[in-house]
Amino acid sequence: MWSGFWAGVVAGYGVAVPVGAIAVLVIGLSARVSLRVGVGAALGAATADAGYAAAAVLGGAALAAWVAPAAGTTRVLAAAVLLALAARTAHAAWRDHRAHAAAPSAPDTRAGLDTPLRAYLAVLALTALNPATVVYFAALVLGRDAAATGGAAGGAFVAGAALASASWQLLLAAGGALVGRALAGPRGRLASGLVSAAVVAALGLWMLR
Repeated sequence: MWSGFWAGVVAGYGVAVPVGAIAVLVIGLSARVSLRVGVGAALGAATADAGYAAAAVLGGAALAAWVAPAAGTTRVLAAAVLLALAARTAHAAWRDHRAHAAAPSAPDTRAGLDTPLRAYLAVLALTALNPATVVYFAALVLGRDAAATGGAAGGAFVAGAALASASWQLLLAAGGALVGRALAGPRGRLASGLVSAAVVAALGLWMLR
């Protein structure tokens, strides 16, 4: 069970660390409105990540018996998907850095994101619109042993992913006006993107061991 939990922790950080539009939104709400609103937004993003991880685990458990005869091929395909996602993440980070892309401005809080609950629901909905997240988690789940896709191990994987995502999002919210602004800048976004790409690539290579 613990191996599933730590696998989930690594997976959660892999998907949460890149500082993109959602992270900048969390940072901006924390810095411009209040820490409580930033925390609400952070938990919304973490909830979406946990939901996608749970969906991938449930789907993986359902498919485990069906793909068992081709487990070796499935693991290679899953590793290829992860390596492709890592390359995509690194390319996007470098492209944005080269283009000196400006960080999205924080939303007009008068439009409604001025309470923790409203921020939670809005960021939950926005994060859930990213289908690449479920592809990422599904590749991780299908690349693992069939016994690790359900039961206690699957639940531990989801818990680890949720905890990792929540801890990172809460760090962004807490950093807010200080560390957050540095992470939201061009260099911070490049560094976080490359770190995430390295983590995802390492997970892909680990499947090929």
